[in-house]
Amino acid sequence: MIKFLLMVNKQGQTRLSKYYEQVDIEKRPSLETDVVKRCLSRKKEECSFVEYKDFRLVYRQYAALFIVVGISDTENELSIYELVHNFVEVLDKYFSRVKSKLFFLSSQSELDIMFNLDKVHIIIDEIIQNGHIVETNKNRILAPLLALDKMAEAH
Repeated sequence: MIKFLLMVNKQGQTRLSKYYEQVDIEKRPSLETDVVKRCLSRKKEECSFVEYKDFRLVYRQYAALFIVVGISDTENELSIYELVHNFVEVLDKYFSRVKSKLFFLSSQSELDIMFNLDKVHIIIDEIIQNGHIVETNKNRILAPLLALDKMAEAH
């Protein structure tokens, strides 16, 4: 099961967090700080899977952003590693519609995420529900968001 998903920048600032297991609001900042320190301190040639307390961390770096997923011991790390890449490809597909270059390879990606958190949450909610992967098809993931955009353009 997926316990949480974090998107953080190289400075360790959390840009997005989504929890699928109850974690007290007061404990989240310290958990995020510990998790981010653990992942950011690792070298590029080290494995992207890290044991942490009673769960495991799977992370990937894209330009200036890290995506960190906390998972239970029973979850497959490679499937989560690929899920993170799929999530980034969906973000790329959605945000690149307006731009000519790849979204996540641009320096603009962090700002786009911060100013469009609602859209990023919609994308995450289409992919993961209750800590389980429910959809991986990029077109089906984006369909509700594109429908909302179409409705907004009509008004």
